[in-house]
Amino acid sequence: MSTAIPDITHYTYRVSWSAEDQEFVATCLELPSLSWLAPTQDAALHGLRDLVNSVTEDMHRNGEPIPEPLASRTYSGKFNLRVGERLHRQLATKAAEEHLSLNQYVIRKLGDAS
Repeated sequence: MSTAIPDITHYTYRVSWSAEDQEFVATCLELPSLSWLAPTQDAALHGLRDLVNSVTEDMHRNGEPIPEPLASRTYSGKFNLRVGERLHRQLATKAAEEHLSLNQYVIRKLGDAS
C-alpha cells in the first residue's frame, strides 16, 4: 500500500451483468468494497473510475494507505503452500507416475486450471 495516489487506470477493473439488479456492475480488485451499477458496460466502468478517483483522493488527503495496482506489484514467483500429508503423498505419486518433479507436476496442474 502506498500513500501517493497511483494512476487509477492501472487498477484491475471488471464489468459484469447483475441479474439481480438488471444492470451492469463494475468492480475494482484493489478496492473490493467499491462497485458501480449502470445500464451499460461503459457507464458502469466510467462511474466506478470516477468513484475510485474520488475515494483515492480522499484517502490521500486523510493519510490513509492507498492500494498499489496489481499490475505494478512485483512477484517473486515463489509461494509456500500447506496441503496436508495425504494430498502431498497423492501429488508426489502422480508426479512420479508422469516422471516429473513435484514442482513441475503442480505447475502443470495449476496451468491447466487457469
